[in-house]
Amino acid sequence: MSVHLLLALAAFSFIASATPGPNNIMLLASGATFGFRRTIPHVLGIIAGLSAMIVLVGLGFDAVFRAVPVLYTVLQVAGGAYLLLLAWRIAGAGGIGGDATARAQPITSLGAAAFQWINPKAWVTVVALLSAYAPEDHYLRNVAVVIGVFVAVALPSVAIWAAFGTAIARRLDERPERIRAVNLGAAVLLVLSLAPLVLGLE
Repeated sequence: MSVHLLLALAAFSFIASATPGPNNIMLLASGATFGFRRTIPHVLGIIAGLSAMIVLVGLGFDAVFRAVPVLYTVLQVAGGAYLLLLAWRIAGAGGIGGDATARAQPITSLGAAAFQWINPKAWVTVVALLSAYAPEDHYLRNVAVVIGVFVAVALPSVAIWAAFGTAIARRLDERPERIRAVNLGAAVLLVLSLAPLVLGLE
């Protein structure tokens, strides 16, 4: 893989992982609700789940969805329903240390990894990474390079969203109504992130 392709891969990885989407909105809300430390498993789960997707799709797992298209529709519907459920929970969440937070639990690494399979942006990102940045010559090696570069760039890019949510919560923790407004805003953004999925089902 050439230096120019590596730089392009790094740039794409940053844009794909740092821009708003279901993962980052959920990390923002989790950071605001549970704090950065308790959100770390969520961050690591996202990276692990995306890495697993790159490997499996790179090895041809997407052929299953091409052979049985209804499976992808099922994933889309399940993903949309789960995002709506998360949006509802986020909208009602309090700040760090609040009563509601004490009863709730942040998303686990396994849950975050599994979510990638019903995350529309994750599918777009993985397919684009492999089609644009994994040339057929030495394909498996190129897939490994894609994973390495993506993880190196995406890990800090998504973690900053959790840190940002934590910083917002700490600044506003004495004003519960503002914390609720932040959570409600995150919930609305999460619902809006369903637009590509809804359009894809039409």
